[in-house]
Amino acid sequence: MGTELGMPSFTRPQSAVEETGVPAGAGVPEQLDGLVDRYGRRATDMRLSLTDKCNLRCTYCMPASGLDWLPKDKVLTAAEIIRLVGIGVDSLGVRELRLTGGEPLVRADLVDIIAGIRANHPDLPISLTTNGLGLDKKAAALKAAGLTRINVSLDSLHPGTFAQLTRRPFLDRVLAGVEEAARVGLGLIKINAVLMRGINDAEAPGLLAWAVEHGFELRFIEQMPLDADHGWTRDGMITAAEIRARLEKEFVLTPDPRNRDGAPAERWQVRHRASPQEVAGVVGIIASVTEPFCADCRRTRITAEGKVRSCLFSHEETNLLDLLRSTPDDAAVARRWQEAMWGKPKAHGMDHAGLGAPDYVQPERTMSAIGG
Repeated sequence: MGTELGMPSFTRPQSAVEETGVPAGAGVPEQLDGLVDRYGRRATDMRLSLTDKCNLRCTYCMPASGLDWLPKDKVLTAAEIIRLVGIGVDSLGVRELRLTGGEPLVRADLVDIIAGIRANHPDLPISLTTNGLGLDKKAAALKAAGLTRINVSLDSLHPGTFAQLTRRPFLDRVLAGVEEAARVGLGLIKINAVLMRGINDAEAPGLLAWAVEHGFELRFIEQMPLDADHGWTRDGMITAAEIRARLEKEFVLTPDPRNRDGAPAERWQVRHRASPQEVAGVVGIIASVTEPFCADCRRTRITAEGKVRSCLFSHEETNLLDLLRSTPDDAAVARRWQEAMWGKPKAHGMDHAGLGAPDYVQPERTMSAIGG
């Protein structure tokens, strides 16, 4: 298959000890204001994984046979999720929440989780990243529970290509979910697409035309080295520069004048070449590998089993679940969370991955296990 890009050859990552002279999390000030790190960044965007389970087997994320899922008793409960969000918002300066997975729609209590968070935080923006399977049946309930908006992962509009990438023939079900989310008014719908060389990279302009036509904001994401098969290579991925070049064959792209404000996607206004004076839509490109945005990263991630990852590409995690289950002291949980974020690395070093640099190695955990 075209996704078999060869095994990368990475060296040992540069650790926080090598970079700063102290272990990650050591020398943490007694008083911290929110989720700050040693480099002055402040995390206000919380990404919380609800499960590691997924009902697709995307080639850039999971093996065909799937993974060993976490035991149920190791996964955050609804009450623990609601409590963690409360600590983040009330004590640590979290200003927006993204619920991720795995596939969050597989959690039977998803609507209750969102409703519980919304009851405690009426003004908190709550978004959900999903593959769209089952969304047509749940979109209305999610909206009623308080979900603000939704991101749907969709890499192809062609049934055969979709099945090749996801190893499941469910394109019609995903499109039905997107349509229902739009019908019930789940905010601005964002579509996430990963381009794979020789498989769906030629579809980039068509995906954008479809998104613009329907009023969705398409976001292309550079393929990241978070696949279970460890088949990613720097040379094999489609870069942001290549994505722009493909799109500009059919569209005029100009920088979006809005402040990026820490967002992972660089936005571009989209104009049809036949009517270049009219903005038809917006497209975003998340170039984590070739155009990293580490210096303005504002994200903190919690895995489905309650572990803090200060960076998506970290090799270290900090357990909050044991504290959640052993003490009612929210301040103790908040302090451990702060200590984890204080040790956040300056950068992931992935822009040099595969080029012989000593500062990056692929994490053992996949995207589905981490939570995007």
